Amino acid sequence: MAEEILEKKESMDDYKEELESSFRKLNEGDIVSGTVIAVSEEEVTLDLKYFASGIIKAEDISNDPDFRIMESVHVGDVMEATIVRMDDGEGNLLLSKKEANDILAWEKLHQYLEEGTNLNVRVKGIVPSGVIAYVEGIRGFIPASHLSLDYVEDCNPWLGKDLEVRVITVDENAKKLVLSAKVIAREKAEEERNHRISMLTPGSVVEGTVESLMPYGAFISLGNGLSGLVHISQICQKRIKKPGEVLQPGQKVKAKILNTNDNKISLSIRALEDEMVDTKTDEIEDVEKYVSKEQASTNLGSLLAGLKLD
Repeated sequence: MAEEILEKKESMDDYKEELESSFRKLNEGDIVSGTVIAVSEEEVTLDLKYFASGIIKAEDISNDPDFRIMESVHVGDVMEATIVRMDDGEGNLLLSKKEANDILAWEKLHQYLEEGTNLNVRVKGIVPSGVIAYVEGIRGFIPASHLSLDYVEDCNPWLGKDLEVRVITVDENAKKLVLSAKVIAREKAEEERNHRISMLTPGSVVEGTVESLMPYGAFISLGNGLSGLVHISQICQKRIKKPGEVLQPGQKVKAKILNTNDNKISLSIRALEDEMVDTKTDEIEDVEKYVSKEQASTNLGSLLAGLKLD
């Protein structure tokens, strides 16, 4: 008898949470979470751990015009929705995911903004000066200037394309969501550039084109998206007041890589001139030594030739 009572107590404890959930007080306007137990073209049925199931009509699930209920919703998915009516006429709770999205989605969007989360979206529409994509069911705007690192004049070719974007503006009161693919592309390009710089060896000689002249030096384009700075003190051996005295934009030059600190390429044209001077000096010294030895050898020969041995 005691064992039967214990078994009953364990059974009641096992279902205590579910029983309490089924008798909890719900009201219109509450946001509830449930598991999808059925999907059709017309509606989704949720198990709310309540004495009544929840029904979301297809038109109340998403604001995305291309949303397809049978493709996007599956049995086992967990969804959050707002209670629109406590009885839909058939004993179920009538729910709206759209209304819940208006509250929950904006919270998620603020979180995405703060954490710098990368999101995958598909361009669903073209508008003046940009395109439209949806995140968490909220309509987002991607300005043409934020589609790519390159200038975008015509947005039409972007329709239907998948993009990796980041949230850059969230204004719930104005219902404004702005996304950017450019910020991610810029970061990836910077990472690739830094990797290429890390492959350069200080002390090696590179060839490039004078890109621009500044009062403090000249920027040299090395190709492959890389450029380095030749400080004015490293342009030539003689002292100059401005780089333009020696260099001109478009001029081809050779330079030695001094260092790549902080992912910046520091170059020197002067270092090559110094090496050439050192090389010439060494050559002159070698010639002088050779000549000196020749003279010593010749003088000794002459002395020996003058000697007569009996």
